[in-house]
Amino acid sequence: MAKPNILDRAIATVAPVHAAKRAAARQALSIINSGYGNYGANVTKKSMRGWEYFGGSAKEDIEDNINVLRQRSRDAYMGVPAATAALKTMRTNVVAGGLTPAPQIDGAYLKLTDEQTGALREQIVREFALWADTPICDADRVDNFYKLQRLAFLSYCMNGDAIALLPMKHQTGQPYDLRVRLVEADRVCSPNGFDRLSPCEVQGHKVTSIVQGVETDADGMVVAYWICNRHPLSNFGTVRPEEMRWQRVEAYGAETGRRNVLHIIDRERIGQRRGVPMLAPVLEAIKQLGRYTDAEIMAAVISSMFTVFVQSETATDARPFGEMLPQEQQVDSADTSSIELGPAAIIGLNPGETVNFADPKHPNAGYDAFTNAMLKQIGAALEIPLEVMMKQFTTSYSAARGALNEFWRTCQMQRDGFVDDFCRPIYEEWFAEAVARGRINAPGFFDDPAIRKAYTECVWNGPARTNLNPVQEVNAAVQRVDAGFSTAEEEAAQMTGGSYSANIKQRKIEAAQKREVDEITKPQIKTGGNGDA
Repeated sequence: MAKPNILDRAIATVAPVHAAKRAAARQALSIINSGYGNYGANVTKKSMRGWEYFGGSAKEDIEDNINVLRQRSRDAYMGVPAATAALKTMRTNVVAGGLTPAPQIDGAYLKLTDEQTGALREQIVREFALWADTPICDADRVDNFYKLQRLAFLSYCMNGDAIALLPMKHQTGQPYDLRVRLVEADRVCSPNGFDRLSPCEVQGHKVTSIVQGVETDADGMVVAYWICNRHPLSNFGTVRPEEMRWQRVEAYGAETGRRNVLHIIDRERIGQRRGVPMLAPVLEAIKQLGRYTDAEIMAAVISSMFTVFVQSETATDARPFGEMLPQEQQVDSADTSSIELGPAAIIGLNPGETVNFADPKHPNAGYDAFTNAMLKQIGAALEIPLEVMMKQFTTSYSAARGALNEFWRTCQMQRDGFVDDFCRPIYEEWFAEAVARGRINAPGFFDDPAIRKAYTECVWNGPARTNLNPVQEVNAAVQRVDAGFSTAEEEAAQMTGGSYSANIKQRKIEAAQKREVDEITKPQIKTGGNGDA
């Protein structure tokens, strides 16, 4: 305990009770302000007193605010260029034209020869293309599988999560019945808009807990999703509350264990059930930056309007010289009394009327510097370097390369998560149907999960990393392969997004064609009558 100072001793002599309270308060303060209590958890410093830090569980902090976050995130995407650039940049670099499967069958475990493994791999690729390359795979019959990837990933970034159902629907002339139905995050919501945090009965089902449409059991395990038949925010037609219905879809089939619902989500809190939009941490900064940009644009437009006002000394019944802008050029043509500015316009005024303009000095000379500073912070929060977001590589080669390498880690992490949540489960369900229909021969597929995994092992290749110096990148890739740090398959996927095995096969065909052409075009050697050349 701290020793009393001179002031404490003086107070103790005059007012012992007050001195005791003072000593007790100092002792309590010394206990509170230790470790983080001196810094981030301090509650006595003036700089920290105004910090509103009260929070709660993942439900209070995330799920209870998710509707506002989604709508503001979508609004920012549709109207603020920085938000649009961030989400589209992430989509293009993570998914681009779509992630393509490269089967990695474990032939050794399945006791297959290299020739058998290669032949089976080629058959799988051909069969998957029958399903994935056409809109038949889409339950809405609009996009093929690769366009569905782009839509699902962008929806996940914009709304925080995305839902995909895997119904079966037969269509004449098509070899597969598997369909992918994307559901926007808003439609997965609690019946009638009320979460259930205690056991109750909902539409004839006994439930333990429902939070934002995600039902969990007593152990916190997700067991079902509640999907509304209409979008809660839809204004299409007259939607009365009694017309809205919720369908309970089990996450996994009770008898088969089949995945019925795919939930694309990147959780950031334990116990979290719904995803947070990617723009959520920077929504305020992005909105303010958008407002600032709009103000600068409007100020620059007004400054560019060179308008002359003419004021006469005496009143006259004659029409003013120039009068006002022609009606077809006015923004508000419905208001006949409005006077609008316009380039090179001449407007007459009545006697005694004057117009005064403040010098706005726009565009602001500091606009670029301030905007770039804000975009750097926004990009850092979203893990997108400024150079990548703005598509401007004006710094040094080493700085641009460092930014691209750092962004590549972010894209790889996002890609791995998207593959786990969306691509791989769909591929496995398609593979199971292909085996069940006899289009792919996979003995033991339904008997042993280990055999099933050996058949369905797959690598998903996507857009390649941006190369600032292709020659150096190729040389580095060759050295990594030669040293055993990487494989030719991995380097081909990272540098071009292609498959090394497919490239070698195509090169063999091209080499044979080249030899055939060389034989045809090779100069013929003419010989003389005696056989001498």
